[in-house]
Amino acid sequence: QVQLVESGGGLVQAGGSVRLSCAASGRTRSSYAMGWFRQAPGKEREFVAAMWWSGGVTYYADSVKGRFTISRDNAKNTVYLQMNSLKPEDTAVYYCEANVKGWGTNLRERYEYDYWGQGTQVTVSS
Repeated sequence: QVQLVESGGGLVQAGGSVRLSCAASGRTRSSYAMGWFRQAPGKEREFVAAMWWSGGVTYYADSVKGRFTISRDNAKNTVYLQMNSLKPEDTAVYYCEANVKGWGTNLRERYEYDYWGQGTQVTVSS
């Protein structure tokens, strides 16, 4: 079992920045990849960013590329999402998700993940 707790969300003005954190506990050594997804009201959850824990290879949705950065702190078992140049359309609940099976062909898809957190709200005002 892996428990994930997101934090760092809040209200921010357009153009501002926010850093989200996702603290992992439990069988964290089994977490091979981590992803961030988001869900806006009335929309499906969509991919934002992901990375393999060991190799550090990162993936981003086109809509956030160049503005968001995913990173990790192995010692703290924490994954971060630095979000810059925020836009009102970035408003959503942001979830982190963990892949513990150790393999996957497309980290942009939710079926590659086994656990997810409760989410943290990010609201960007215009």
